[in-house]
Amino acid sequence: MANPLVIIRDGEIIEFKADKMPIGKHVTETQPFTNHIVELKSNDVIYMFSDGYPDQFGGEKGSKYKSIPFKRMLQRISTETLSSQRDILDNELMEWMGVHDQVDDILVMGMRIN
Repeated sequence: MANPLVIIRDGEIIEFKADKMPIGKHVTETQPFTNHIVELKSNDVIYMFSDGYPDQFGGEKGSKYKSIPFKRMLQRISTETLSSQRDILDNELMEWMGVHDQVDDILVMGMRIN
């Protein structure tokens, strides 16, 4: 799964789709990665993330968290300070996982444009 770059601007989700090309494979092919030029605005919040959070099993049915609910959570918490967002993400993940083990690496990186 290639995860998009997500920007939350004025409460709206803007996504920049990633190329579905593995890094380190197909070294003989010459197809380049897409170069996105992104105009950022004050108070934009930018997120990049691995598939670990959306793919984590938990909840009442032991299912995956999934990408759409994850992006909606980012949208919901984007007005909080970044340190508060980290705490919210950590707490939500622990509550979601419950008795389930972590199945993958989890990376969520966010930054706010001043």
